[in-house]
Amino acid sequence: MRDQVLASLRDAFAGTAKASIAQGTLVLEVAPPDVIDAGTRLRRDCGFDLLLDVTAVDWPGRALRFDVAWHFYSTTQRVRARLRTAVAEATPEVASLTGLYGSAGFMERECHDMYGIRFVGNDDLRPILLYEGFVGHPLRKDYAKEHEQPLVRYRDGA
Repeated sequence: MRDQVLASLRDAFAGTAKASIAQGTLVLEVAPPDVIDAGTRLRRDCGFDLLLDVTAVDWPGRALRFDVAWHFYSTTQRVRARLRTAVAEATPEVASLTGLYGSAGFMERECHDMYGIRFVGNDDLRPILLYEGFVGHPLRKDYAKEHEQPLVRYRDGA
């Protein structure tokens, strides 16, 4: 089944993306401007109806420092897929998939908190894991583990 889906992905994205299998998961690598189109086609044409996760990987020293990855599951074909793109440190932003998957909103907020990647089209990138006023992005590899954050006053039950 996975090989059939891979073949259809290669056909569907010929020339615009690289499709492969890595550790048993279908992987589709696209350029940042193609994220919405790829996400739409994965959902509409390939049946990936469940968004599992949005995360990133930090590669300091690389021109495109961050890999942003979305993980999907097809409940009808029982196959997993990963959509991946790379963004630069100077402009760490990529299109949001909240228009396709409502749950992307919370996952993109977490990724924004941890890595500082902006999801264009997600109007709610408030901190979800960190508190307002937290300085930096703790999953970036250049974040100093000794870094002390400002103290925040305890809010009692209100």
